[in-house]
Amino acid sequence: MAKQYKTPAGVAFDVTNYLFLGLFALVSVLPFLYVIAGSFASDAELTKRAVFLIPETFSLAAYKFIFSTDTIIRSIWVSVYVTVVGTIVNLLFTVTMAYPLARKGLMGRNTLLNLIIFSMLFGGGMIPTYLVVRELHLLDSFWALILPGAISAFNLIIVKNFFQELPPELEEAAKIDGCTELALLWKIVLPLSMPVLATFTLFYAVGHWNNFFSALLYINDPSKWPLQVMLRQIVLLSQAAAGDLNNMDPNFVKPPEQSIKLAVIVVGTIPILLVYPFLQKHFAKGVLIGSVKG
Repeated sequence: MAKQYKTPAGVAFDVTNYLFLGLFALVSVLPFLYVIAGSFASDAELTKRAVFLIPETFSLAAYKFIFSTDTIIRSIWVSVYVTVVGTIVNLLFTVTMAYPLARKGLMGRNTLLNLIIFSMLFGGGMIPTYLVVRELHLLDSFWALILPGAISAFNLIIVKNFFQELPPELEEAAKIDGCTELALLWKIVLPLSMPVLATFTLFYAVGHWNNFFSALLYINDPSKWPLQVMLRQIVLLSQAAAGDLNNMDPNFVKPPEQSIKLAVIVVGTIPILLVYPFLQKHFAKGVLIGSVKG
């Protein structure tokens, strides 16, 4: 194959593009690196140095303090539970509704699609949603964080469009072999839809993990607060809920307030970052598919 040479304009574009993307990536990563470094720093260093990426004095005091009680650990498990169960519910409802809507012969299909699009443009609002949750006796229940947003209309339409693009010959061949609708969905459609499902799994999971406003509205019991609400209480209100000095060694010196806040932010961010590498391949492919076929 003959070697291809780029024009000066093409080289200039590539250099500019790389510089811009590199600068954008640097601006995005540096604040998080500072948060991590600050969580290991001392009070004097946080006061003396406005911005740093490597602490002069490495200390685990902030992490020992926030894990001195089961408050943070309990809120982490609450967030994990809501994220896992909520994402499963989201995918189950989205797939089981998108699959029949992808069939053009479905009775009332256009009416249902119009209602779904209407819900994208007009919502009930915070107060009507709260009244519905209260009347269903879901207050102080984890289901109050899951069921009100069980289906995203936008995600539903994207998944429905993806199902429509699957070759109809596969369905015909499966039905000739005696495959039922549920078997067709489980054995044919879902395996072929892994990229788009992985994409929306990540979207749903991140949405549940970062959601704190619903918990502020519907959860009054502090023992049922997810991690993001606990983080908000610590960052905005006080650090008292982060740990307990009575559970620490008598010689333990309480870490600075800023360091505790940064440590809680790190604890709240790392888990969801660890999920992305497992979905990265499917996520990238799903985004490309959605941009072409959506």
